[in-house]
Amino acid sequence: MTEQNLPKVSIITPSFHQAIFLERTIRSVLAQDYPNIEYIIIDGGSADGSREIIQKYADQLAYWQSQKDKGQTDAINQGFAMASGEILAWLNSDDILYPGAVSAAVSYLQKHPEIGMVYGDCDWINADDRVIGRFPAAQTDLKKLRRGHVHIPQQASFFRAALWRKVGPLDDSFYFAMDYDLWTRLASHQPLLYVQDVWAGFRLHEGAKSIAEDDRCWPEMLRVHYRDGGKKLSLFTLKYWVRKLVQPLWIWLRRKRIKA
Repeated sequence: MTEQNLPKVSIITPSFHQAIFLERTIRSVLAQDYPNIEYIIIDGGSADGSREIIQKYADQLAYWQSQKDKGQTDAINQGFAMASGEILAWLNSDDILYPGAVSAAVSYLQKHPEIGMVYGDCDWINADDRVIGRFPAAQTDLKKLRRGHVHIPQQASFFRAALWRKVGPLDDSFYFAMDYDLWTRLASHQPLLYVQDVWAGFRLHEGAKSIAEDDRCWPEMLRVHYRDGGKKLSLFTLKYWVRKLVQPLWIWLRRKRIKA
């Protein structure tokens, strides 16, 4: 297939004060072997050198901006509003795509027209790019998602733009669980597919939300649970309270892992 016949993949990177990692994120996208990528960077007006890093690669970007926004979710929505691809993804400014990830994702979506999203495996990496673990990805569906069985690494997820137009945009009232909210909406229309290929690196570091503000995740997921008709006495709410109890240990283990 020529580039013109390949579906365009639009990748959005929301960024704010991540200059220490941003260039590695950008290069991981630009180094993909897939020839039809539309790469958009939405920076929230960073004052840490991020703008200069983005400008360095400006001629390889479809669009970029660096100006105040309402946060990560708003930045992602702004990017997708500009995107013209048939397949969409977002990659946060401290994460990376592995070589061949986009080509593999497109191949699965082409072979399985019945699915709305495909996602692969994802390594946990530290600030120095060293692999320190593996995200517990697994096959899930709407029923499992509503029970709290998420198991979807956002960094390694690619979904159809036609489906996004049905269910988007992201709910910008969510700070942490906007991806979980989106997965449930996607899965309510089409199946999701998990493949056992490692497509991305999920960076754990002291400034990451998954370390510094993890306590905001499950309360937001609980909002989705109740919104979609979930009951107060359910497996989901039980998992919420168990997670709340073990969270200090969970965070301590993550911090120990990134410092090892």
